[in-house]
Amino acid sequence: MAKRKEDNFFSPENAKRPRQEELEDFDKDDDEDECTVSFINGTSTLTAAEVGIIESIQLRNFMCHSMLGPFKFGSNVNFVVGNNGSGKSAVLTALIVGLGGKAIATNRGSSLKGFVKDGQTSADISITLRNRGDDAYRANVYGDSIIVQQHISMDGSRSYKLKSATGTVVSTRKEELIAILDHFNIQVDNPVSVLTQEMSKQFLQSKNEGDKYKFFMKATQLEQMKEDYSYIMETKERTKEQISQGEERLIELKRQCLEKEERFQIIAGLSTMKTNLEHLKHEMAWAVVNEIEKQLNAIRDNIKIGEDRAARLDRKMEEQQVRLHEAEKKYKDIQDKLEKISEETNARAPECMALKEDVIAKKRAYNEAEVLYNRSLNEYRALKKDDEQLYKRIEELKRSADQSLEPERLERQKKISWLKEKVKTLEDQENTVSQEIEQFQQAIDKDKEEYTRIKREESDVRNALNYNQKQLKELKDSKTDRLKRFGPYVPALLEAIDDAYRRGQFTYKPVGPLGACIHLRDPDLALAIESCLKGLLQAYCCHNHADERVLQALMRKFYLPGASRPQIIVSEFRNDMYDVRHRAAYHPEFPTVLTALEIDNAVVANSLIDMRGIETVLLIKSNAVARAVMQSEKPPKNCREAFTADGDQVFVGRYYSSEYTRPKFLSKDVDSEIRSVSSVALLYCFHCFLWVQFLSYYSISSYFSEEL
Repeated sequence: MAKRKEDNFFSPENAKRPRQEELEDFDKDDDEDECTVSFINGTSTLTAAEVGIIESIQLRNFMCHSMLGPFKFGSNVNFVVGNNGSGKSAVLTALIVGLGGKAIATNRGSSLKGFVKDGQTSADISITLRNRGDDAYRANVYGDSIIVQQHISMDGSRSYKLKSATGTVVSTRKEELIAILDHFNIQVDNPVSVLTQEMSKQFLQSKNEGDKYKFFMKATQLEQMKEDYSYIMETKERTKEQISQGEERLIELKRQCLEKEERFQIIAGLSTMKTNLEHLKHEMAWAVVNEIEKQLNAIRDNIKIGEDRAARLDRKMEEQQVRLHEAEKKYKDIQDKLEKISEETNARAPECMALKEDVIAKKRAYNEAEVLYNRSLNEYRALKKDDEQLYKRIEELKRSADQSLEPERLERQKKISWLKEKVKTLEDQENTVSQEIEQFQQAIDKDKEEYTRIKREESDVRNALNYNQKQLKELKDSKTDRLKRFGPYVPALLEAIDDAYRRGQFTYKPVGPLGACIHLRDPDLALAIESCLKGLLQAYCCHNHADERVLQALMRKFYLPGASRPQIIVSEFRNDMYDVRHRAAYHPEFPTVLTALEIDNAVVANSLIDMRGIETVLLIKSNAVARAVMQSEKPPKNCREAFTADGDQVFVGRYYSSEYTRPKFLSKDVDSEIRSVSSVALLYCFHCFLWVQFLSYYSISSYFSEEL
């Protein structure tokens, strides 16, 4: 792993510990270790690192070992020694797997379940990482060490437990482990960090420079950077498409803005309409109440009058009833007397005549009483008839009152129905307007997001525009002085170099920039050669390190601190060019970079051969032909790669598109370059104009949003 500064040998005494200590870290296991490891332990006096150091590791049921460890590692360099099968590779494999590496990265198996010991259901790995000092990872949570425990099941699944120095479980998520490894810069899948046995054999035994190049790309993570760059370029293209789509939508958004403005004017009086509606509702309710109260008062008056008349009739009927009872009583007394008189008459016949006058008188009184009775009966009947007529009149009055109020009630119901329909219509209009306002607000919010995105892209375009303007200025300056193509300070720097050489500060005068010392045999291959040589075109060559220090001092006068400076190649100057015939590539149709250039200075040629291997790189103008030569057919001997006229890089198994569209240093037609850069700058200016138009539209949208 990384960060080892101290020599440390493990001895058998350190590799063993009591069984009781083993049981404290893992579950009991009655199997004895099938293999033993011998270690030699020794410690130097070098300073120990504070973070990212593997302090110990312990294995249980891992590969062929029931219990292996714990092994206490030193703070710096550690040597693990032992016989074959004693567990050396198991420790390295466990480090890769225990820190989240894939099974295939260990070259010991294709699945995690292959690491579980035969006859067991699971395996466990425990790794302790040092976590001290100012660069510690979450020191307040984990403490001085981080314990990574991994449990591997028989089905190939695994789980993590990340514990603090006290044994408290902090997290069980793999993302936390990845964050810890990134913080400590531990890369378990990088062969430079963890070099497995198979990978070391492959690296040492392989004679294919392509395989070593793959190893280099993976170790330096340039391959991942290339993929990231490709992804960035794709994102850039998608962004350009989105910009063009945004420009197309700008016109439509302006039209929609005008429509929303008209709608906004229509709904501007919505609050006034609501107030009028509430006022009309109140007036309607009070009008209905007043009408009903008037009708109820009239009915109450009529009922009161009828009740008074009925009370008077009841009193008269009671009086007549009393008089009728008295008349009936008198009539009954008279009949009784007549019966008695009849009996007495029969008994007293002689007295009959004497009493005849008395009888006649009594009969006359009887007739009078009968007449009085009949009169009282007639009066009672008349009163009863009046009572019935009175009740009928009351009913007629009630019916007439209802009939008289019926038209007004129907009219009132019609008015209420009309008002309800009007209220419903206003409510529907209110809901519709509210929905339109909400949609308009959503459109404004979306426009704000679009505005933020386009504002950010505007900044990018402005930066690109500034870069193009700077490049255009450099191209115009290079028309009069070709050296300015390699930087605005190059002519002044070369004069300073000449002056220092005349004063004897250099052993040999430095050569550079290298791009100014070479000439193309075929101008069509300018972009291909630039894609191959890249930064070497601006580099300088020095004879020794003393000359390099003098040149660095001169460069500091012309380049600001932190600014990018040209590369300085230190190589002993020779008068003769290298003899590369035995290792140069050859093709009957296509030249190499070395043969495509006219190089008068042997120092320049030797530097490009050393730094880039230009004798092994073919130049093929056609992309299809380059693929056919390098991938479909067997590539020429000693040929590692090829470049096309478009700057694309072609390997035996890979193809990389160029990020450049035109040459910058080696083109002879400066006027065409100026026209090309000017057209690009004009395009960026057009984009900036569109953004200004969009921002003006957005300000209108923001105004309406605030008003709403």
